[in-house]
Amino acid sequence: MDLESIKDKVLGGGKVTREEAEWLAWYENLDALCDAANEITRVKHGNRVDSCSIVNARSGLCGEDCKWCAQVKKLNLGCEVYDFLDEESTLKAAKRNCKEGIRRFSLVTSGRSVGKKDLEKFCKTIRRIKDETDLHVCASMGLLDEERMQMLKDAGVERYHCNMETSEKVFGRLCSTHTPADKRKTIAAARKAGLSVCSGGIIGMGETMKDRIDFAFELADLDIVSVPINILNAIPGTALEHQEPLPEDEIIRTVAVFRFILPDKALRFAGGRKRLSHDSQVRIMKGGMNGVLMGDMLTTVSNTIADDRVLFEETGFEF
Repeated sequence: MDLESIKDKVLGGGKVTREEAEWLAWYENLDALCDAANEITRVKHGNRVDSCSIVNARSGLCGEDCKWCAQVKKLNLGCEVYDFLDEESTLKAAKRNCKEGIRRFSLVTSGRSVGKKDLEKFCKTIRRIKDETDLHVCASMGLLDEERMQMLKDAGVERYHCNMETSEKVFGRLCSTHTPADKRKTIAAARKAGLSVCSGGIIGMGETMKDRIDFAFELADLDIVSVPINILNAIPGTALEHQEPLPEDEIIRTVAVFRFILPDKALRFAGGRKRLSHDSQVRIMKGGMNGVLMGDMLTTVSNTIADDRVLFEETGFEF
């Protein structure tokens, strides 16, 4: 196999095989691999970074048992708890992000799902965001059916976020209260309601590189348009608090391989990136990424918007 020929195949509209993806994952020259991934990114997506931000619209008291998450109710880790972020606070956050030039804004809720009555309250807020800003509005509200997806669509939501989190093989050892099949059903409901879908996951939860390759191909099969890539932030008190961090070179390599497998999708640099060196963040942005989740995350802190503006300028992206 040859790096240039695989890259040219992807640029010509072809798909990498599983064998090629594994060969790329252990390609000796990491800089050459990243440069090839960056070329695919720039040809397929141009130089404009795909920016989004989130607000924690409902926090804590989650009955699920995801091993990476601080919002699991039974852990009682002291994260902030509220049923609804009030409408004015949510609107203020949306307007602040719009003023900063961020294109997308998502309401994110803790818990397995959101009932219809509660969803009506969120939809009221969403309508105001659509009326009072130029933001593209997204939502991440757990496992919803088509009826509730349609409510979000009618309120002005354009994209639904439901992370698959990791490969199907790995997921069962990290969460027992819902399944990848539940998530696929939610994604199908979003599509039936006319919403596009954002779905990615977390790397560094004990999976292997082969597991990550499985995951990337599973996302390709789902034809997801936006793929957030989070790096595990091992939160004290969670089941993964002692998980050994992934080496930075392995994170860089993972992103590059994802770009070969998912050439036409927005790969979004999300949670956990603050722990990386500046050089690694630059290499990742010039090695496959073309999107960023900006501002604070749900229970951790990310790069500031000012930090990201510097990063974009340094890596040749327009914001």
